[in-house]
Amino acid sequence: MKYTVIYDGNCNLCVTLVQLLEKLDKGQMFAYAPMQDDAALATFDITPESCEMGMILIDNSAPERRSQGSDAAEEIGNLLPWGGVFVAVYRAMPGLKWLGDRFYAGIRDNRYLLFGKRPTTYESSYPTCCHLNYRKKG
Repeated sequence: MKYTVIYDGNCNLCVTLVQLLEKLDKGQMFAYAPMQDDAALATFDITPESCEMGMILIDNSAPERRSQGSDAAEEIGNLLPWGGVFVAVYRAMPGLKWLGDRFYAGIRDNRYLLFGKRPTTYESSYPTCCHLNYRKKG
């Protein structure tokens, strides 16, 4: 899998979107780790606090290359078949990117209130390979 998606495994909306992406991709391009998985976060040098800005998309071939929040959602869209066309149109329309960023932030900050919180953390059928050590050697 070429990319890892770090998502909120306790958020009903986030989990629903991950499950949709799992069905579309079938583990070909994306692996997943809930932000509640401390081992996975440590593998990518991510702190729980850094997850507060939203989902994270990591390029597994160059883990320092990552995007977060609405930018991660756009990059995932770009990677899906025909998704790049929609993302290009979205980005080209004046003011729409700004509006989308604000919309994402509002949903992110109120996700439990708006969509509810799961009683248990969702673990994907396509988990990231936490045994790979992407940390920089010191």
